[in-house]
Amino acid sequence: MTPDPQTTFRALADPTRREILERLAAGDMTIRDVAARFEITRAAVKKHLTVLSDAGLITVTARGRERINAINPEGFAPVFDWLGYFDQFWDDRLAALKSAIEKDRHDA
Repeated sequence: MTPDPQTTFRALADPTRREILERLAAGDMTIRDVAARFEITRAAVKKHLTVLSDAGLITVTARGRERINAINPEGFAPVFDWLGYFDQFWDDRLAALKSAIEKDRHDA
């Protein structure tokens, strides 16, 4: 089941969760590994990881007694889809800029 975009954006709204994602981008980590990099309790880190997992931004895989947390690139699709809507505005502005530059070159 794909989370709705609101769930994804809520997960990304928290600075600690964004920092966790940045650290996971460098490599997979256990809860212990993630918690060692923050001045919050392991339980708090677990809650953040659960929010990220529920949003589909990370995957959690059991390896023995450990749970390995990894970035899930597909989980960012709702963000890219939402931002993609605004590409049309950039495309229009860039096209206008290109026309203006070409007109200046032609007039010169």
